[in-house]
Amino acid sequence: MIKALIFDFDGTIIDTETPWYYALRDRYKSYGVELTLEQYSQCVGTSLHQFNPYTYLMTEHGLPIDEEEFRAVVHRDHTELMGKEKIRPGVLEYLEAAKAAGLKIGLASSSKRSWIERHLDALRIGHYFECMATADDVSKVKPDPELYRLALQGLGVEPGEAVAVEDSPNGARAAAAAGMHCIIVPNELTRLLPFDEGNLNKHAESLADVDFDELVSKGCGSSAIGA
Repeated sequence: MIKALIFDFDGTIIDTETPWYYALRDRYKSYGVELTLEQYSQCVGTSLHQFNPYTYLMTEHGLPIDEEEFRAVVHRDHTELMGKEKIRPGVLEYLEAAKAAGLKIGLASSSKRSWIERHLDALRIGHYFECMATADDVSKVKPDPELYRLALQGLGVEPGEAVAVEDSPNGARAAAAAGMHCIIVPNELTRLLPFDEGNLNKHAESLADVDFDELVSKGCGSSAIGA
């Protein structure tokens, strides 16, 4: 029996990731450089340690760019693109169903708490989450399992009693490393990325395609996933 749901934030609750890629890709293009999905995927759902899109043009291409100004323009473009984004299909219904069923609800994100809370407040869903583990709380973010382990501890449940909801390969790897079942609901960007095969992971277009009652009773069994 499932006792808790733990959500990723970026790309899972609302698609912030595709707009980031578009904003950065278009800015790179203005300098005559292609930002490939393969390159950008290195920082999706994790930190910027492996690939930093804000410094790459300077460090690898030697372009005389003011990093602060570059970042400001990208953030401006991202904000404009985010004006078109809404909470992803099935998320609100899942939060309401989980609360009504007495499940514990947590959040585990590689982003900063201030970023997450700003968006949760705008979406008016912050009150659903009993526990939030963010980049401010751990030494390693996803794909390391530390965020999920902290969220599990905060909710007082075992890994096998919780289901993670993720959109990215790095997030799915973190959930698997924590010993959790995981439903992967990729967005426009992450559905193009390669995911690891694993018995603990199930894929769906969105949470709207996953039967809540069957998920809670059977975990990530195949019958819980819509066609």
